[in-house]
Amino acid sequence: QVQLIESGGGVVQAGASLRLSCAASGGTFSSYAMGWFRQAPGKEREFVAAINWSGGSTYYADSVKDRFTISRDNAKNTVYLQMNSLKPEDTAVYYCAARRGITKTRNYEYGYWGQGTQVTVSS
Repeated sequence: QVQLIESGGGVVQAGASLRLSCAASGGTFSSYAMGWFRQAPGKEREFVAAINWSGGSTYYADSVKDRFTISRDNAKNTVYLQMNSLKPEDTAVYYCAARRGITKTRNYEYGYWGQGTQVTVSS
């Protein structure tokens, strides 16, 4: 069973960049597809980005496409989310998630979750 710990959140101004990291332990990291999701106050958790086991395939929500980049380093058991040109509407708790097998984009398709990291973007 894999455990996930996110880091890298913070408070930034609009237009700034942040890089989130998610460190995995307790499983064979390269056998998991990984995803990033976010949840703003009063809203449902939504898909942000996902990456397959090798890093060769990535998927993005339309709202973050061309601004966010997901990547992974299987040697370090870590997945990253590089967030550029941040907007106030990106403010949310960001969660890392893992699933065995093929990459998916719906939160119910992921069985393992981190505790989340807060990202706040001020205008």
